[in-house]
Amino acid sequence: MDASRTSTGFQLVNMALLTEGQECTGTGPRPERPDPVELPEGALVTLCLVFRLGRDVDGLTYTETRVRDGTVEAAQETQLGGFRAGGPYEIHLQPERLPMGHAAFGIYEVHGVFTDRHRRPLASAYRRYRITQAPAPGSEAAARPGPEASAV
Repeated sequence: MDASRTSTGFQLVNMALLTEGQECTGTGPRPERPDPVELPEGALVTLCLVFRLGRDVDGLTYTETRVRDGTVEAAQETQLGGFRAGGPYEIHLQPERLPMGHAAFGIYEVHGVFTDRHRRPLASAYRRYRITQAPAPGSEAAARPGPEASAV
């Protein structure tokens, strides 16, 4: 399923993974297998979704499954609500603290699906991120400001 537009009128305009203090910016198509966004262990991240609708949608839900090394690490369903045709609508999901420690390092693949109240798929999306070691306190890397919002 196309990550940006479906015949139902749902258009995913932007999907960005934000770290503390960032705003949801950037638009445009995302590659099928994007390079993973690098995030430090323990970072607080928020998924920002921006979409348009060609028709009214009741019971819009975003469900994502996080996979690492072929194993499902987590699955989460978020009820977004009802929306009238139009937009763009910008939704920020609940902030999440990334895991810490060497066991958490690696690449995570996240598959997301948008459905309506009848569980009909409207669109799907895919993103990848890599959890890396956090910079040591006081290091040059720790003193630099964070990266721009990463479209994922």
